[in-house]
Amino acid sequence: MEKNKIRWGIVSTARIGVEKVIPGIQSSKTGVVAAIASRGLDKAQEAANALGIEKAYGSYEDLMADLEIDAIYNPLPNHLHVPVTVQAVQAGKHVLCEKPIALNAKEASQLLQLPKDKLVAENFMVRAHPQWIKAREIVRSGELGELKSIQTFFSYFNDDPGNIRNMADIGGGALMDIGCYTMLAGRYFFEAEPQRVVSLLDRDPTFGTDRTTSALLDFGDGRNLNFTVSTQLTPYQRIQLVGTKKRLEIVIPFNAPQGGAVTLRLDDGSVLGDGAQQTQTIAPCDQYAELVDVFGRAISGEEPLPYGAEDAVQNMKILDAIFASADQGGWVSVN
Repeated sequence: MEKNKIRWGIVSTARIGVEKVIPGIQSSKTGVVAAIASRGLDKAQEAANALGIEKAYGSYEDLMADLEIDAIYNPLPNHLHVPVTVQAVQAGKHVLCEKPIALNAKEASQLLQLPKDKLVAENFMVRAHPQWIKAREIVRSGELGELKSIQTFFSYFNDDPGNIRNMADIGGGALMDIGCYTMLAGRYFFEAEPQRVVSLLDRDPTFGTDRTTSALLDFGDGRNLNFTVSTQLTPYQRIQLVGTKKRLEIVIPFNAPQGGAVTLRLDDGSVLGDGAQQTQTIAPCDQYAELVDVFGRAISGEEPLPYGAEDAVQNMKILDAIFASADQGGWVSVN
């Protein structure tokens, strides 16, 4: 293993880690995957052998006790994000944790009490993808005019009762799983915080999770984000950034193909039916590797971490307000 690289330990053999984040770390410039842990040594060893990982541990505690591990990636189910992240930081590790960071803002606020010399970040890889960065550059340039409305949609179909996304008691449901991405688009492209929200939830009668959630977020000054997310609709995703002069479309905004090119579409609306549309191809990249490098450079002190624990708590405050609005049947302020 190369010297001076961040040595990562992976907590669990969760699918997103095995298929997305571990390959991302392995192809990053700043990190190497040095160890993986599971609740059983056999499962950890199997994953280590398959992925070319040096060490395997039969418990998370053994992994965190390894003094050679610099950072932990936590892809556990939502209800274990905060407890295991706290445990890792107390063991002297930096932590990149899967989204959403917690079950609610109150739980997430525990992260603000942790030692500041260890970094904690939420795994929103989209903010490190060049297509999001380029799209925000276009917004900032004024080419769209004034950005006034953002429309986002994100859906997939999953009615498996054994899937953690369909388990209400551990943080399942559409808003927690993918609504966090669509909400984040407003914060990222407006570069502002929503003042109030109103929402509508449709809950699965068996699972108790929100299978479809729609929300309107008011960012003030005539700016709004509206989104729909669902765990039981045809797979689809899109972001529309609509300004007073032009519209910018991000075609695959959230699950950009790992190592594949993506497309932005710019349209001034002068010809209906996308007749005036111009496309721009964003070169292939791995958004997980990009985020790992952002985090790695922050650990090494090369540059500050752009989004840390405070940002993660703010995300949860907005999600809390969206849930509260659906329960109360009206607008809810974001505190």
